[in-house]
Amino acid sequence: MQQVKIGVVGTGGIAGCHLKAYQGNPRAELVAVCDINADRATATAQQWGAGRAYSDPAELFADPDVDAVSICTWNNTHAELAIAAVEAGKHVLVEKPMSRTYAEAQRLEDVVNAHDRVVQVGFVRRHSANCRVLKSFIDAGDLGEIYYAKASCIRRMGNPGGWFANKAISGGGPLIDIGVHVIDLCWYLMGTPRVTSVSANTYEKLGNRSNITTLPRYKVADYDPTKNDVEDMANALIRFDNGASLIMDTSFSLHAPDESLVVSVYGDKGGADLEPKLQIASERHETLLKVTPQIGFEGFDLDDGFSHEIENFVAACLGEAESIAPAWQGAEMMKILDGVYTSAAQGKEVQI
Repeated sequence: MQQVKIGVVGTGGIAGCHLKAYQGNPRAELVAVCDINADRATATAQQWGAGRAYSDPAELFADPDVDAVSICTWNNTHAELAIAAVEAGKHVLVEKPMSRTYAEAQRLEDVVNAHDRVVQVGFVRRHSANCRVLKSFIDAGDLGEIYYAKASCIRRMGNPGGWFANKAISGGGPLIDIGVHVIDLCWYLMGTPRVTSVSANTYEKLGNRSNITTLPRYKVADYDPTKNDVEDMANALIRFDNGASLIMDTSFSLHAPDESLVVSVYGDKGGADLEPKLQIASERHETLLKVTPQIGFEGFDLDDGFSHEIENFVAACLGEAESIAPAWQGAEMMKILDGVYTSAAQGKEVQI
């Protein structure tokens, strides 16, 4: 059986999802781990059975036994490391977002176009069971032409702090961290049309809400309640070249009664809610229908999503399949996110 030899760069929380999925894939062999903290690199390599640990990504990229790499580092290094890996001859799975800005994404896309390497973006929710099922209905024409979508990911008190709250490292706040997931799901199910205009707002009203002590929250290792320069929330109307439109809102901090996740698409033959639960709406015989597909997971399941993402990446590296999240789509997503931030900064709709 042909195998792809894997190196993983970064040993934070998201790297654990990649490592677990690679370990569970019989066609992937984990051979190397890299982290700027050499002790962490060594400990992670030992934990997951990798034979080599590096503290410099360049050394891992130069390793002739490594065929492909997962880049699981901070956002400010995604494009730089992906470019270096491709130029070293490696296939690349780069975590979302593929960069902090569209300009960075363009540089990576140019390198991808000049090399015969697979570069896949970590839009893991595309690989979830509910998305796979709904995509099969859409591809079969059951929903007709998708012309409208809604994407919402609302956290009341969900700023993780640390590098997530540092715009120079992260590129932004909830929009680029969690909003990107729901925007991408809608855009993917809409058929990835090209963006033409964005009208958006961002707000910095509540901060990281470190004053709230009665509820638990996720905090990264370098959490500092005094440091935060990213937006609390963002909303946008996004238009595409096929006439379709997408409404989006997302937040780290918002006076909302509950946290919520909504992903919905609407076509001329039917519509669907993907999140929080997959349901498909249509009509037959002058009657409205609501269909609930019977699948193992109502919503996103972490292990299932990463398992299928890694399988798609491995198959693409072996030339057996096309990546369902290629680099150009990661770059187009950065164009959308840049449009949101630009429109909000200018206080008006921007043409893309």
